[in-house]
Amino acid sequence: MKVAFKTYGCQMNVNDTETMAGLLIKAGHEIVENEEEANAVIVNTCAVREKAEKKLYGKLGRLKALKKKNRALIVGVAGCVAEKEKEKLLDRDEVNFVMGTRSIAKIAEFLERAAKGEKFLDMSDHLDKINWSTPRHHTSNHHAWVTIIYGCNKFCSYCIVPYTRGREKSRPMDDILKEVKILAEKGYREITYLGQNVDSYGKDRKDGSSLAALIRKTLEIPKIERIWYLTSYPKDFSDELIGVIASSDRVSRSIHLPVQSGSNKILKAMNRGYSKEEFLTLIERIRTEIPDASISTDIIVGFPGETEEDYLETKELIETVRFERVNLAMYSPREGTVSAKYFKDDVPHEIKVKRLNELLELQKRINREINEAYKSKELQVIVEDTLKDGKLYGRTINNKIVIFEGPKELIGEKLNVKIETVTAGPLYGSVITKELLTETE
Repeated sequence: MKVAFKTYGCQMNVNDTETMAGLLIKAGHEIVENEEEANAVIVNTCAVREKAEKKLYGKLGRLKALKKKNRALIVGVAGCVAEKEKEKLLDRDEVNFVMGTRSIAKIAEFLERAAKGEKFLDMSDHLDKINWSTPRHHTSNHHAWVTIIYGCNKFCSYCIVPYTRGREKSRPMDDILKEVKILAEKGYREITYLGQNVDSYGKDRKDGSSLAALIRKTLEIPKIERIWYLTSYPKDFSDELIGVIASSDRVSRSIHLPVQSGSNKILKAMNRGYSKEEFLTLIERIRTEIPDASISTDIIVGFPGETEEDYLETKELIETVRFERVNLAMYSPREGTVSAKYFKDDVPHEIKVKRLNELLELQKRINREINEAYKSKELQVIVEDTLKDGKLYGRTINNKIVIFEGPKELIGEKLNVKIETVTAGPLYGSVITKELLTETE
């Protein structure tokens, strides 16, 4: 059977899709890009924002039209919206099955059941069947996503994830390391450890496992040249982890710490578990121990009860910390969360838009000022892929995007690039000759 995937949302969804695709290939199916030629389409969904959920329904509408041409087409829905909406999705004529975020190990069985005409819902938990030996259909030949912990226990008042992904469940450390060693033997040079709260890794196992311990063990695998980790939680970012990151230039200097607001009143309403002052102290500790760290964040504007004073505190926080990247979003109530149930969405839309745009402009200026310091410098990048115009792009160890000319054969290679032009976004440069690269390494 030919199977196509459409994936929305975070890197964990991407990794889940890679796992499902690998399992289907093992079962004898073929993964295709074109939905027109597919016998089955599986939509892996995201429910974090209302906009992401709306994308699913737009896609289902298009698949419904496609199903009129191909009545045998099987449509499956996976991911967070599947967990959130369940029967509502199954009631749709074009949907054959709906599966939970923890049942991806059974994807081959689900496809077989759907092919026999069964219409069903399955939210069972089979995460224990996902391990180092599970086949994955990776989308890159040099970088791999590795999920180390599922779920989240934080229950931030605005967030749907604990309800759609469940409670935290860590993989055994030796199981993760086996997977990484196999990836290294296959030629992978970079791995990213994933979790809704990656810093919570190991806490539920009570066996001494932690993200810091895992990274320390991963550093013993010499073929892995870069170790990334997503997404961190400010309250759980430990001094031990800071020390491990500082100990090796193979560990990413890109640290993503979602602060969400600069107002203590709003942070308390969000149930974030830390204050602005505690966050700033953490930033100071990181920059003292890791001077070249690149710190990014997420911020929500227009949370219920956010006054102009609260907003200005957030703006001041951005100006104080000078993040290298800020992911901005306007608050939208998610059905099933505490904030949607108990808080009035009382910040007018036009005020949300105004605040969002102001922060976008502020961050753009900060990005430009930070990037000016890179001009004429030589940066080491691992080449990721090509852009539409044929140019290559790569990333530095602190997650700066660098664009340059070069052949596709350089994808996956480590190069030194001299920066010639800077913008508020990517840096642009030229590859240093191989002879010079050899000398510098």
